[in-house]
Amino acid sequence: MAADLIVIGGGPGGYVAALRAAQLGASVTLVEAEYIGGVCLNVGCIPTKALLASAEVFHLIERAAQFGVKAGKPEADWPVIQARKQEVVKKMVGGVRMLLDRAKVTTVNGRARFTGPQTIEVEGPGGAQTLQASRFIVATGSSPMRLPIPGQDLPGVLDSTAALSLPALPQSLLVVGGGAVGLEFATLYATLGVKVTVVEMLPRLAPLADGDIGAALRTALQIQGVKVHLNTKITSIEGSEAGLRAHLSGPQGEITVDAEKVLLAAGRRVNTEGVGLEAAGVQFDRRGIKVDERMATSAPHIYAVGDVVGGTMLAHVAMHQGVIAAENALGHKARMRYNAIPSCIFTRPEAASVGLTEEQAREQGYDVRIGRFPFNGNGKAVAQGEIEGMVKVVSEARYGAVLGMHIVGPHASDLIQEGTLGLTLETTVDELAETIHPHPTLSEAIAEAGLATMGRALHIPGGK
Repeated sequence: MAADLIVIGGGPGGYVAALRAAQLGASVTLVEAEYIGGVCLNVGCIPTKALLASAEVFHLIERAAQFGVKAGKPEADWPVIQARKQEVVKKMVGGVRMLLDRAKVTTVNGRARFTGPQTIEVEGPGGAQTLQASRFIVATGSSPMRLPIPGQDLPGVLDSTAALSLPALPQSLLVVGGGAVGLEFATLYATLGVKVTVVEMLPRLAPLADGDIGAALRTALQIQGVKVHLNTKITSIEGSEAGLRAHLSGPQGEITVDAEKVLLAAGRRVNTEGVGLEAAGVQFDRRGIKVDERMATSAPHIYAVGDVVGGTMLAHVAMHQGVIAAENALGHKARMRYNAIPSCIFTRPEAASVGLTEEQAREQGYDVRIGRFPFNGNGKAVAQGEIEGMVKVVSEARYGAVLGMHIVGPHASDLIQEGTLGLTLETTVDELAETIHPHPTLSEAIAEAGLATMGRALHIPGGK
């Protein structure tokens, strides 16, 4: 019997699409090749945050004396840290399985391939089977990108998945790529005492973020003992006494860096190979499956969501796309909006952004007005001993519309949602500033940054 909808891929976009379709009364089959929850729950967002949580506790104990607490020198028990990470993953994946079961979504383990517009073949542990449906959602995700670097197949050269499950802490680590993934691993391992070097080929860290964020993160990492090489490419890797030797080319000329491990964290590629998209009439290229704002593909009954459509490869984007695709597949009229998508980097301090960067706003011709407020002027941040960073609001001068918000500092990943809601509701800096924020809280820095755009910030000299 054919299902109303088959979802191919059980990551954040896929399983959310399946749940939403089930809510709407459809019979749904979810096909997953590897693990329910996809990269995010199993070898991405969640395990990384679990490891970073252990690192944060380690760092807090290191600082205990500053708070009048005698705690001694912390020691990282890496096997226990790894076991805790796996327990967190197990709990999260179990929760998703429970939700799918309760929603009566049929799950099939295997690799799916279209054999026609309305049929797929699933190769699983028990052999191949053919499944049919009137509608499909493709959510096959992405994989770590392989760089054309001689020596990348040497033992000790890692991708992000391998970096999550090392059997022991290395003495040293070279991270290739200064984006979110690379910087989070640099923070994790540096906090636990590993000698870390970061190499980024572009002029700043977090190159997709606002320039102030990249500069702040570079300073923070260097304070933590991380060496940073910008405008620098890795040209090859070879064995050495330390384990590995990377050859780099940059402003310093040709240099080498020895490290026990090398992490290649320089992007991801879409998973379109082997899905049989041609047989279903779905158009795609190396950047991903082509979709419209309804998440519809070139085949009228097939939708696609998540990393496989390219663009902003974030789990929360995939989840929202999954809802949009499920609703449209079942006859609703939903549209995906991309003007207010937050992004976060879980470094120390955290960084988060939403909307236009200052550079983007100027390039688009806005008369830009900037407001900044440092956390060292915020009472809660001072009380917590977390004064690094700032809130930056990008606005346009004529009407005061908020164009973007960028935060480096404590709990930036939580604070950014005020900016996301503000952009969604087309908030002005006046409305941001006039909103009463509880005291003492970190959120007061957002109101102060709004005031700073008008030269009226209260807790910094000169008001801006």
